[in-house]
Amino acid sequence: MTAEALAPRALYEEVAELLRQRIFNRELEPGSWIDEVRLAQEYGISRTPLREALKVLAAEGLVTMKVRRGAYVTEVSERDLAEVYHLLALLESDAAAVVAERATDLERKELQKLHRELEGALGDRARFFALNERFHMRLLEMANNRWRNQMVADLRKVMKLHRHNSLLKTGRIEESLAEHRAVMAAIEDRDPEGARERMQVHFRSGLEAAA
Repeated sequence: MTAEALAPRALYEEVAELLRQRIFNRELEPGSWIDEVRLAQEYGISRTPLREALKVLAAEGLVTMKVRRGAYVTEVSERDLAEVYHLLALLESDAAAVVAERATDLERKELQKLHRELEGALGDRARFFALNERFHMRLLEMANNRWRNQMVADLRKVMKLHRHNSLLKTGRIEESLAEHRAVMAAIEDRDPEGARERMQVHFRSGLEAAA
């Protein structure tokens, strides 16, 4: 029996992750056609698991399927980006309000630790990016709404398709840190509305920097 017969689900999920990372790393550029034949040959698989993987990525918004033309890496317009930021601001600001209201002392300490690590990564851009995403996703986990978490995860994947990361703008990392401090201060003060408002400011500033 082949690997595909033994574990078809595991295979297409593995292929989806390989393609996902190639998209995020710009090895597959936004707007580019995905050559299924070449990729199937490269990975040593049939086109069946590859097509299943592409369906997964299409559901996430990373790939666009065009009738009789095949699969393309999704292009994100300025309007798309604004809409994604708008939804992220709503979802993550609501999560911040929930955490400010309900988080335990231990959870607050964990967020503070993550924030200190973020402050310490100021000179290391790759580490800062990773910690920034970890901070946001941990805050969402603490708010404990799996439906919101899934929506945010998918929206953040689409956000990564945009060519201009907002944190690359000169001075934006420092601004982002100041905004994080304001969110953390509201959470420490157990101020849900303050946390909500400051997280919304954080995303508005991010969109302005990405434009």
